[in-house]
Amino acid sequence: MSEPLSPVMSFLLGLMAVLWLAAAIWALVRGISMQRGSAFVAAQSERLSALLAAAPQMPVIIRPDWRIEASDRLDRWLGVDGGIRHFDDMRGPDTGFPAAGHEQLRQAILGAQRGAKAFTLSLRPQGGARTIVIQGGAAPAAIGGAGTVLLWMSDATEGQQALAEARRERDDAMGAFEALSGLIDTAPFPMWFRDMNLQLSLVNHAYVEAVEAPSAAAVIQDGIELCEPVAGVRAIDAAAASRKSGEAQLRAIPVTVKGERRIMRVVDVPLAPAGGRTIGIAGYAVDIQELELERSGHRRFAEAQRELLDRLSAAVVQFGPDRHLVYANLPFRRMFNIDAETLNEAPPFARLLDRLRDAGRTPEVRDFPAWREAHEQWFARPDAAEEDWLLRDGTHLRVVAQPTPEGGLLLIVEDRTEHIQLAGARDTLLRVRTATFDNLFEAIAVFAPDGRLHLWNQRFRRLWAIDEFQLAAHPRVDVLMAGLADRLAKPEQINVVQEVIRAATLERVQRIGEIRFADGRHFDFASIPLPDGNALLIMLDISDSRRIEGALRERNEALEAADKVKTAFLSRMSYELRTPLTSIAGFSEMLQGGYAGGLNDRQTSYVGAIMDSVGVLGRHIDNVLDLAQAEAGTLAIEHASVDVAALLDRAMDDCAAFAAQEQIELVREIAPDLGEIAGDAARLGRLLGSMIDNAIRFTAPTRRSDGRVLVHAMGDDQAVIIIVSDNGPGLPDDVAAVTSGRQAATAAGGIGLALARQLVSAHGGVMDVVTEKGQGTLVRINLPRGE
Repeated sequence: MSEPLSPVMSFLLGLMAVLWLAAAIWALVRGISMQRGSAFVAAQSERLSALLAAAPQMPVIIRPDWRIEASDRLDRWLGVDGGIRHFDDMRGPDTGFPAAGHEQLRQAILGAQRGAKAFTLSLRPQGGARTIVIQGGAAPAAIGGAGTVLLWMSDATEGQQALAEARRERDDAMGAFEALSGLIDTAPFPMWFRDMNLQLSLVNHAYVEAVEAPSAAAVIQDGIELCEPVAGVRAIDAAAASRKSGEAQLRAIPVTVKGERRIMRVVDVPLAPAGGRTIGIAGYAVDIQELELERSGHRRFAEAQRELLDRLSAAVVQFGPDRHLVYANLPFRRMFNIDAETLNEAPPFARLLDRLRDAGRTPEVRDFPAWREAHEQWFARPDAAEEDWLLRDGTHLRVVAQPTPEGGLLLIVEDRTEHIQLAGARDTLLRVRTATFDNLFEAIAVFAPDGRLHLWNQRFRRLWAIDEFQLAAHPRVDVLMAGLADRLAKPEQINVVQEVIRAATLERVQRIGEIRFADGRHFDFASIPLPDGNALLIMLDISDSRRIEGALRERNEALEAADKVKTAFLSRMSYELRTPLTSIAGFSEMLQGGYAGGLNDRQTSYVGAIMDSVGVLGRHIDNVLDLAQAEAGTLAIEHASVDVAALLDRAMDDCAAFAAQEQIELVREIAPDLGEIAGDAARLGRLLGSMIDNAIRFTAPTRRSDGRVLVHAMGDDQAVIIIVSDNGPGLPDDVAAVTSGRQAATAAGGIGLALARQLVSAHGGVMDVVTEKGQGTLVRINLPRGE
């Protein structure tokens, strides 16, 4: 059995155990701490490696023996397969750096190894578009010893492209700037630029010429302004206002350019790139002298145009792009009864149509809103629209809607009511003309100015025996007449007809002629120029006239002989009747004078009746004698001075008693300055007395209460005009026939109208007779003053 341990030994053993345990714990703690440090270092190493891998630059270590330490990224950049471990691996036949670039890099590395000299190279590997920028220098001592070189490589492909793009943009911008500068300098109007101090820093050539400066530099140096102060505002003040407001300033001011005063539009524009701070003020000036003159002329033209539109017969109204009324001329306001208040309101197109409808000035339609909407589309039409409106009162309107370039509308309204009525009347007249032409006795044809047959009637066709089909082809006159010569007794006369037509169409001269057909018929023909340039050919059958012409000539000779016998008989009888009439008048005067003793009242009355009858019979004899002498051409007219007013007074005084007896009002209107004429006072007195007497006689039988005879006389330096008018029943047909040149006798033995016309004509005057049934008769005598 062993001996127990002493306390000291037990203590020592326990102490050793405690120390051993403490050492074990310390070692354990130390190991854990070292493990943590190792893990931290490993994590840091991984983090640094990740940072290096993600960095845009890649480190490459070149050892003194040209070994390379680099990541796999270098293989990808250079396109080398199998890894790069040596400097020579960076060069290959198709990959890596080209030989020249590889050698350039080698020399740079050698320089860095020898002199610790840093360098920067830009190389491009073969077979790719990548650009690698290499920055190299001696490596720090911690990385390697002497001769070790550290390279930092970066992929500059995008940067180079961006740089190239930037250079191109710079070049383009410079080119555009130079082009813009050249354009500004060659601009035909002045342009300038002011800096932030509002001083001129750039002017173009037109500015220099405008201010008549030697050069642009002189303008900038001397601060020569184009615009002088206007109303206290200087050019620099306008630029300052533009800079302050940040908006363009526009002025129209007078400017002196090359010594000439011109109106120019001056504009100052603040320049602020991309909405930033203003860097200066640009300005330009445009000559608007001609523009202002044109505007003034345009205003005057517009005013004149509106005045002209107001004088047109057509109605004109204009609407603006907003479809509101802009202008309506006077005919439109009258035609549609538009008042001034409506014009001032400038109603829209649709509302104006509503007002016109209410006034009955639009067509009657079943669906007016649809009609109105359809007409509002006139504004959008590419071309003009035209319509005919029939109003409820029978008015026909022609409406033309013309869209204007600015989006408005111009309406032109023409009242065609009268035109349509005239067109209907014209159609009727054309039908009447056609019917008249076809039923005329004369053969008629109308030829156009070019000689072609235009119109004809059926008698013309039958006369020449021409087919309707041939005439419908409208042949020329030479072609037509060439086929008609055989119809004439003398075929060569067809040339006469053709020449007559040619004279009327080309020379515009009327010609006549006569031709005989082969069947013995005779025709008179004439060509008459018409106002429209055509020529009318008329052919009249005179065959019957020719047959009776001989008989008429013989009869005329017999009548002339009989007329001479009649004239001689009347002359002889007048003289033979005058002798016993003179005796009767003489003895009657002696009885009235008391040579045969005193007469009682009844005897005196009988003698007075005898004297009146003698006077009437004497006037009859004088009239018959004058008529016979006038027809025989032997009427002798005395040309002495005759007071016309006195002659009329005596004639009216002689007829006054007869007018009072017949209850006829005898009215005289004799000019006080009527004066005298050269004529036969006796015959003129009988003429005027008989005209007044006849007027009383023709008026008296039918008018017992309001019968009236007016004698009106007036004159001038050339002639005297005497008018005798009544309100009787008008002349009977046999008496009125004298107005057509046929002789007639008047009632009650008064002077005949035929003799009156002969006497007036013998005095160189003219007599006109106008009569109307139930209205009366007017005789107008015009007698020249004579010598």
